[in-house]
Amino acid sequence: MNALSLVRKCIEPELERFSQVFDESLSTSSSYLSQILSSVKHKGKLMRPILLLLVAKDSGEPTDASFLSAVTLEMIHSASLIHDDVVDDSDERRGKASVNATYGNQVAVLAGDYLLSNALIKACETCSIPIVTRIADLGRQLAKGEIVQMKNASVNALSEEGYFNAIQLKTAALFSTCAELGALSVGASQERMAWAKSLGEHIGICFQIRDDIFDYYNDNVGKPTGNDLREGKITLPLVNALNRFPDAYMLSLAEKARSLTITEKEIAELEEEQKEVGQKVADQEKMLYLLESFIRAKMMKISDSINQHFKTVNFKLFDMQLNGGMKECCECTVNGVPYSTLNSGHRI
Repeated sequence: MNALSLVRKCIEPELERFSQVFDESLSTSSSYLSQILSSVKHKGKLMRPILLLLVAKDSGEPTDASFLSAVTLEMIHSASLIHDDVVDDSDERRGKASVNATYGNQVAVLAGDYLLSNALIKACETCSIPIVTRIADLGRQLAKGEIVQMKNASVNALSEEGYFNAIQLKTAALFSTCAELGALSVGASQERMAWAKSLGEHIGICFQIRDDIFDYYNDNVGKPTGNDLREGKITLPLVNALNRFPDAYMLSLAEKARSLTITEKEIAELEEEQKEVGQKVADQEKMLYLLESFIRAKMMKISDSINQHFKTVNFKLFDMQLNGGMKECCECTVNGVPYSTLNSGHRI
């Protein structure tokens, strides 16, 4: 059993109920709209609902509000992906044609808007003002993060600070809200919600770093490599490579990427440069720091009342964001199986 399956098994009944509520929420009398939304129904790894439901089950007993919150956040995530593909002019998503590539930008924007409206309805069905407030704030942060990222691409290409500011408002904000709502939806304490929010934030940061590293490699991750460079985004792997080992020619190529004038041949050259330098810097140094500092400083604060099995799940879920690359930092077992023997090559 691979790592993700192990985590999912702990909340199998909850995930089944989530899927049922999610699919029912997308039900529509319009066959055309249903066809458009079919790409959303073919869900990915469900990392965000998994995180929310794990925290909910870890903090109490999942409620109707827990499942509605999970559905709401997954819809917001799906809508943001559709809108991002329009903004980035991307024609592929999860290894398949994107909504905008199939139906055009106008339909894609409206489909994303439809999902956002549906998400708001589900949020209201929780009958919780705090949950609705946090979801509304998340929508604002995601939009702000996209704007910040676009601005960074034009004026702040090689700034690590700019990179982290953008992902703090996007991926980290989404994962943070997932974890926080998991605790909030079961009536957890303020301290517990603060812990959950911090957990989600750090998972989100590591998840985005991992995703950005994959953009330079030919792994089967459901999207073509080099997309970030084509869109003028200089992400952490290349930022670290060029800042640590500046090269005049490579810096000029980064500038061309930032100004959207880079060629495919030049993208390949930058990718090769990053593979030689940036992967070691970003993957080993940055990820090791994030993993060690967070797990040791934050994860050990989990309440003594939490079952040891779920402590292990939380360790495993977090480490999966780093693709199992630093498993020596987690001195634990999963269902009695030494952590070091688990499949660390699983891509999420």
